[in-house]
Amino acid sequence: MVFFYSILAVIFGLLVGSFANVCIHRIPRGESIVTPRSHCPQCQVMIRWYDNIPLVSYLLLGGRCRQCHGIILWQYPLVEGLCGFLSWFVFVQFPSPYEYFVYSLLFVTPLVILSVIDLRHMILPDVIILPGIFVGCAVHVFFFSPPVTKALVDSLIGILVGGGILLLMGYLYEKMRHQEGMGGGDIKLAAMIGAFLGWKLSLFVIFVSSFLGVVGGLLVLIVTRQGRQARIPYGPFLALAGLLALFYGNSLMTAYLHWTQRLYFN
Repeated sequence: MVFFYSILAVIFGLLVGSFANVCIHRIPRGESIVTPRSHCPQCQVMIRWYDNIPLVSYLLLGGRCRQCHGIILWQYPLVEGLCGFLSWFVFVQFPSPYEYFVYSLLFVTPLVILSVIDLRHMILPDVIILPGIFVGCAVHVFFFSPPVTKALVDSLIGILVGGGILLLMGYLYEKMRHQEGMGGGDIKLAAMIGAFLGWKLSLFVIFVSSFLGVVGGLLVLIVTRQGRQARIPYGPFLALAGLLALFYGNSLMTAYLHWTQRLYFN
């Protein structure tokens, strides 16, 4: 039975990934994510339902549009596959149906959408992040972690810690280097993650995303040779740190505290 539900989680994630691709394509352009139906961005022909099956249609069509034979971007199967995998992984980590649907649909999928948009357009749309902050608070009130007051306070402090630390870092960087160091979208994304995960895991996210950002940024600079003026999106590093915090944050923080206690008190 667990295997059957795991397959359903993967299929559900693939379908969500297909919708995520719609959001990634249309939101930066200010288009509706509801209408019109999915169409080829090159020839504008509506995509038939059997050509819109996640992953399967891409493979059967050889990565090309049936009508104009234009190339379908690798982004589409990659996002679908990633959402399918993450949906399964959330199911494994949170077998409760409520937690599965809340984290899979309302936290993990928006992080994937925001990461790809940031990579492609260097923006983090408010239309996703601002509702996400509200939803993060509402999740604590209506679904998890009684008592409600304590859970809500943890979420609100998480917003302040996540967004506030990045706001301070950006302010100090701008004062020292006389150029913008942290975009407003990054600050709001950190606040959204804090709303879902609380203030303790917000600290984890800031630390891990900073480390990943430094390492990832250095690799990009070495490979592209663009110099220190190159613009590197920070949103994907925040999103990856948010996923690590969701799945492993508490256990990693506990292990770290035990390690520091043994280091300093033995």
